[in-house]
Amino acid sequence: MQKEKKVRMLNFPERGDDRGHLVIMEGEKDIPFAIKRAFYIYGSEAKVVRGQHANRRSEFVLINVAGKSKVKVRDGKGNETVYCLDRPHTGIYLPSMVWKDMYDFSQDSVLLVLASTHYDPEEYIRSYEEFVAALSTGG
Repeated sequence: MQKEKKVRMLNFPERGDDRGHLVIMEGEKDIPFAIKRAFYIYGSEAKVVRGQHANRRSEFVLINVAGKSKVKVRDGKGNETVYCLDRPHTGIYLPSMVWKDMYDFSQDSVLLVLASTHYDPEEYIRSYEEFVAALSTGG
């Protein structure tokens, strides 16, 4: 049974003892898709805004494995939510066709991104106005 494709926080199984912590996540189980690509963002200053796009097909899970950052998500209909990613055992699921801005990076921030697709520059929408128009036309 597939969960509804909406933005939501995810909690990952965490194991730990006196040796430290281990966070476990599996594609199509803890991550709501098969993982096709992974990348991470680090070394961004607090005032830098990353992302600033929507994707036609790709779904993402964002996890701050170190430090913290914020993610502003907009649905193109006037609604926006800001998420603070500051625990390495939580993440945010972003379905396709949501606008995302990542910002307010701590100096030690490492933001891991898991994606449902391989990179395809053609599926990126980099203009918010084009994103809103695509939502209204279904494409």
